[in-house]
Amino acid sequence: MELDHLTGLTGAEFIFEVEKRHIRQFAEAIGDFNPLYVDEEYAAKTSYGGIIAPPTFPIAIGQDSGESLDLGLEQKRMLHGEQEFIYSRPIRPGDRLHCQMKVSNVYEREGRKGKMQFLVLDTEMKDESGEMVVISRTNIIYRPIRSDHAPV
Repeated sequence: MELDHLTGLTGAEFIFEVEKRHIRQFAEAIGDFNPLYVDEEYAAKTSYGGIIAPPTFPIAIGQDSGESLDLGLEQKRMLHGEQEFIYSRPIRPGDRLHCQMKVSNVYEREGRKGKMQFLVLDTEMKDESGEMVVISRTNIIYRPIRSDHAPV
């Protein structure tokens, strides 16, 4: 398969320090004003004991860092297929997350217009003690090329 060589490719580690303002800005950007994300007094009285980040917050961590994994692929053939967040615990203000992206899997499926290849990119985010906080899993569809060299 064309993309098999990418399995296991790992990017450079980067550190992201989570601040209350990051969580508030993200909540505002997605229009979710759940008091767990923006109201310290309310959040302190919950079982979480304080503000936590929205579940989709890891998307902003990767974008804000400027870090990416150079896959050497044609961007016009890539399509975001699915996103998943696998949490061990919530992200909180004050977390210093050690983040690293890797290609964890490559597979192929038959589509209506031919074989499609899929890349699974995992960004692992660990705390200072090395404990996993969340894995942000992205599935990328790498579209086949038609005979006229355009993506299907």
